[in-house]
Amino acid sequence: MIGLISATAAGAAARDRLAAAWPDRTRVYDGPVGDAVRRAFSECERLVCFLATGAVVRLVAPLLDGKTADPGVVCVDEGGRYAVSLLGGHAGGANDLAREVGAVLGAEPVVTTATDAVGIAGLDTLGLPVEGAVAAVSRALLDGEPVALRAEVAWPLPPLPVAEDGPYAIRVTDRAVEPAEREVLLRPPTLVVGVGASKGAPAEEVLGLIEEALREAGLSPRSVAELATVDAKAEEPGIVGAAARLGVPLVTYGAEELARVEVPNPSDAPLAAVGTPSVAEAAALLGGGELLVPKRKSSARPAMATCAVVRRPGRGRLAVVGLGPGARDLLTPRARAELERASVLVGLDQYVDQIRDLLRPGTRILESGLGAEEERARTAVAEAREGRAVALIGSGDAGVYAMASPALAEASDDIDVVGVPGVTAALAAGAILGAPLGHDHVSISLSDLHTPWEVIERRVRAAAEADIVVTFYNPRSRGRDWQLPKALAILAGHRDPATPVGVVRNASRPDESSRLTTLGALDPATVDMMTVVTVGNTATREIAGRMVTPRGYRWQEEPR
Repeated sequence: MIGLISATAAGAAARDRLAAAWPDRTRVYDGPVGDAVRRAFSECERLVCFLATGAVVRLVAPLLDGKTADPGVVCVDEGGRYAVSLLGGHAGGANDLAREVGAVLGAEPVVTTATDAVGIAGLDTLGLPVEGAVAAVSRALLDGEPVALRAEVAWPLPPLPVAEDGPYAIRVTDRAVEPAEREVLLRPPTLVVGVGASKGAPAEEVLGLIEEALREAGLSPRSVAELATVDAKAEEPGIVGAAARLGVPLVTYGAEELARVEVPNPSDAPLAAVGTPSVAEAAALLGGGELLVPKRKSSARPAMATCAVVRRPGRGRLAVVGLGPGARDLLTPRARAELERASVLVGLDQYVDQIRDLLRPGTRILESGLGAEEERARTAVAEAREGRAVALIGSGDAGVYAMASPALAEASDDIDVVGVPGVTAALAAGAILGAPLGHDHVSISLSDLHTPWEVIERRVRAAAEADIVVTFYNPRSRGRDWQLPKALAILAGHRDPATPVGVVRNASRPDESSRLTTLGALDPATVDMMTVVTVGNTATREIAGRMVTPRGYRWQEEPR
């Protein structure tokens, strides 16, 4: 919950705007400001104070407990111009909250955390348990000193400006080791503990068995991702209690599913009890991975619990990102976040140049020229299969005549794939022209490099006969100068020569140009590969210099 505190009428107005925008996330604290701050500080995860920073410093100073315990605090000034991350930038979430508050109120977020200021991922913001010399290693990253990344297990980390070797180190490990003096340990959730238990097994016995198994195998409890068992034990108090005390989810599987898993130590006892010859090993192995601890029983007499431990490989992550038509303000916040998250960027060189300044230090860039789409897709998937966080970029929407199709054709279920939509050329051009896509519409690429012309022609003819608005992508190049005239001729067989046609070149870019013409007057020689051509249907009209297709099948009255 986010506590909201204000002292003046202007502050209350801004406070109420935030409360209206986030009704389920916020709680307004009334009364004397000092009392309100104290109550909110003890009851909320984060605070937004519509007060001067100095006043808030004096109010919260006696309440401070520690970096990991204090809530994040954001201050908004009387004029609503700035949202200042004052306390708990990383651990308390104040940096992200300042950005969110700024987006709602139109205020400029002020973040002074050093790593955020220079675009380096904070070691305590990676979503992983962290141990060791966080401040010292972070300072070394900021100062440009050599920091080695030693990944004992693969995990899709964001980019970090690391070296092959150095006096400082970031170690990614699930082993039960202590950090060296100038070392940070990152604990990825790679371990799955399969658990079986007799009815009534105490949580202490289950938990003790798990801790003993991890300790003897030299594994860290902080890297346990989940406990896994059979459906029949989903509500077994001892297993549920052990999962709760470890702070991990409990995942269950059907007995038939577990029975199909090959295990080294099957047994007749669980087969008779729950219908599978293995619970602990099978549940741990079901998602794949390396069996580090075979089934073992607790030391209690009689033993009422069994466990097994598996290391699952870190799944790589491939984000297929649409950059939009070119203008920076048409790049979505989600796309920007994925660019910052990826440690590897794969893309066409000219698209990489568009967003190079948004990449974090340490991002590895794999760029290539025109005509290498399949190669880029294979490269991106291969990098993700190595356990990395990868962004594969394309212009417009990556799923429209772009990189999503070849990438997804190459990818299998061994990596996580995320699609990030972008503003595609048809939409960008449509917004410039007016509202040409107000009713049914279709996009057709006139490039026959990947699609035979016979197929393209059949689709154009179908759109013409169906009286659908058509947007042509890739309409004309130096080596393909006859396809657009042919397509226009097909449409002209079903539409009046006065049918409006919109021509937009380099939509949303600095050299953008657009014009309205007609089907009979359009000169194909004025069109190139940077152009989108939108041909209206029989209801499309030019109104006040704009191209408009009505939402209905016919105009309700003749436009004036």
